[in-house]
Amino acid sequence: MTLYQEFPLNVYNSLGREKQLFEPLNEPFVGFYKCGPTVYGEPHLGHARSEVSFDLVFRYLLHLGYKVRYVRNITDVGHLEDELAGAGEDKVLKKARLEQLEPMEIVQKYTNTYHEAYAELNTLPPSIEPSASGHIIEQINIVKQILGNSYAYEVNGSIYLDIEKFAEKFPYGQLSGKVLEDLQSGSRSLDGQDEKRNAKDFALWKKAKPEHIMKWDSPWGEGFPGWHLECTAMSSKYLGDQFDIHAGGLDLQFPHHEAEIAQSCCAHGHAPVRYWLHNNMLTLNGQKMAKSKGNFINFHEMITGEHELLERSYSPMIIRYFILQSHYRSEVDFSNEALQASEKGYNRLMQAMDRLVQINPSGTSDFDVAEWRRKCYSAMSDDFNAPILMAHLFDAVKWVNSLADGLASISQADLDLLRTTMEAFVYEVLGLLPPQKEGGDSKALDGAMQLIIDLRAQARANKDWATADKIRDALQEAGIQLKDSKEGTSYSVN
Repeated sequence: MTLYQEFPLNVYNSLGREKQLFEPLNEPFVGFYKCGPTVYGEPHLGHARSEVSFDLVFRYLLHLGYKVRYVRNITDVGHLEDELAGAGEDKVLKKARLEQLEPMEIVQKYTNTYHEAYAELNTLPPSIEPSASGHIIEQINIVKQILGNSYAYEVNGSIYLDIEKFAEKFPYGQLSGKVLEDLQSGSRSLDGQDEKRNAKDFALWKKAKPEHIMKWDSPWGEGFPGWHLECTAMSSKYLGDQFDIHAGGLDLQFPHHEAEIAQSCCAHGHAPVRYWLHNNMLTLNGQKMAKSKGNFINFHEMITGEHELLERSYSPMIIRYFILQSHYRSEVDFSNEALQASEKGYNRLMQAMDRLVQINPSGTSDFDVAEWRRKCYSAMSDDFNAPILMAHLFDAVKWVNSLADGLASISQADLDLLRTTMEAFVYEVLGLLPPQKEGGDSKALDGAMQLIIDLRAQARANKDWATADKIRDALQEAGIQLKDSKEGTSYSVN
């Protein structure tokens, strides 16, 4: 029996707004698509939140035994400043103009930056990472299909999807809850708005002005694809015209994901996705963290501490732990206090993992390890509930410390089960890495602490209790706890 058969997975489907049993189209294969970054600036904490949240989903699907094809795109063309109206300047082009670089230099520069940040957060790379500019032919073909099915129209070299024609056959707003009659696509005074039949229509293909740099030949003249089109073209190319999971930020439900559904229905005659998963926002002072709002902290600033809102720097694993402490569908507000609490929790967990490998079996078990394991899987199989999983892991941390301190006993079989389960969830599923022992700070601290522990041990051997107690108390005031056991003295950072 596979793990996904033993612990059936339930996911919250934004399409229907309810938890549903996850049943892939072609078990054990899973098609998984996630909206990737628009590469025109540094990744910030909001990007980290989305990436870590769906890295958890990817990791748990793999852990359960599914064979996952994970596709995450790169948006390097067509994402205009006014997302709702599909108007304004291309974000990549604007950044290229400001930095006086070629657009593809901007794309490469920030794609590299995102990859570096994601690697530091220990997220698994996608199976395929296609770019919008690399799939122009596929996007043109989707436009041809939609035109051929009479759901779009051409005006002056631009192609628009006819929303009212689409809504005559297919339900509109199931994902976002938007009502067609109440929809406003922006002011008609914006570029291209006056040529639409209806302000609700959105561009599949935009005619390029002569000065526009990123443009391609098409049956309708030189132009570039609309932002929404790339995901329909690339997801259908690599996962088929219907697949299992589409993930992204809650802010993408409308207009982006609603437009993807419309495009797929108009091109293929049916909706593209069975399960839509959306992560909630990471906020700063109650507002969504976003480059467009100017209220964001870059990932690089987090790990260097170079931001006015940061009291100090935080390692990538502390950031990852902070994100995982909240359910992916809950809103999270940034604060130094929350990050510092995450650091303490992360250190406690990692210290327990270190102690776990040193424990020896000592008779019958004082804990029901099998029942604890079941609770861990039940938490994660209930819509990837990492916070509940962490609560169960910290139950195990208490056991590990009791066992290491000689205050409890455990059988060999239960010790093996405890180790394998803890390692699977902490390292494989949550994707947490232990502190890098080769890192300068960690290595220096370990060396200094070993010297202090040896000096205290010598003082105790000489019955110099005053010096031994002075060392212990001074460390305690500095936030370092010494633990004496029959195996020797260890330390932990509070």
